[in-house]
Amino acid sequence: MYLEQMFGLKGKVAVITGASKGIGKTAAVGLAKAGAQVAILCRSEPKDALSEIAAAGEQAYWVPTDVTDEASVNNAFAEILRRSGSVHVVFNNAGICIHEDSVDAPVEDFHTVMNVNFFGEFLVARAAAKIMIDQGIHGSIVNMASMSGSIVNLPQWQCSYNASKAAVIHMTKSLAVEWVKYGIRVNSISPGYIATGALDEIPEEQRRVWIPMIPMGRMGKPEELLPALLYLASDASSYTTGSNIIVDGGYTCL
Repeated sequence: MYLEQMFGLKGKVAVITGASKGIGKTAAVGLAKAGAQVAILCRSEPKDALSEIAAAGEQAYWVPTDVTDEASVNNAFAEILRRSGSVHVVFNNAGICIHEDSVDAPVEDFHTVMNVNFFGEFLVARAAAKIMIDQGIHGSIVNMASMSGSIVNLPQWQCSYNASKAAVIHMTKSLAVEWVKYGIRVNSISPGYIATGALDEIPEEQRRVWIPMIPMGRMGKPEELLPALLYLASDASSYTTGSNIIVDGGYTCL
């Protein structure tokens, strides 16, 4: 019972962005099974996540949202307040990556990646923090970073993605210190290579390079990120803020 109370989210409202598939879908289901009512913010309806959560007898709903648009984000949180009354947990998961040579890449691509991965996370975190501060909630904001914020990936070139995730890590630390006076904890998770459907779009010759560079000799599974997420989202991490938990099979140790 003690561990269930520490790591559980019963009675809490958890907001997650980008949960249509992959890590986001797994995280949304995991947060719901931990007891939270889950509000999913993304552009397209996350049918698989919603049906799986419903099948488990848990609660979730979708709010159409463009995380790069401030008005859209603010409207989404107004809707969450209307339907759920508060916000206790945020998992800033939405993100994109573009592989391209920086010399020839359109500058618009850099802006696109930064807008989703960095600016979008800031807008969502700030909207949630305003509610937490107004209601006196000691909430938890978990930002999706990446091991790419600490290393340079090979053999693909992804400067914009790496820069955006490095910015997320430092934003996390900055907001953690700024908002600690309100009792709001801000942390981040940095996954390594995780086996999701998105990897099907990556050329096989690139993926073959990654495995020998991972000390564990394999890519991670989406569900292997859940323990870190539940720790940071729950009261178990009541003395943890400004931290970045790396889940990469040892990749960044080399």
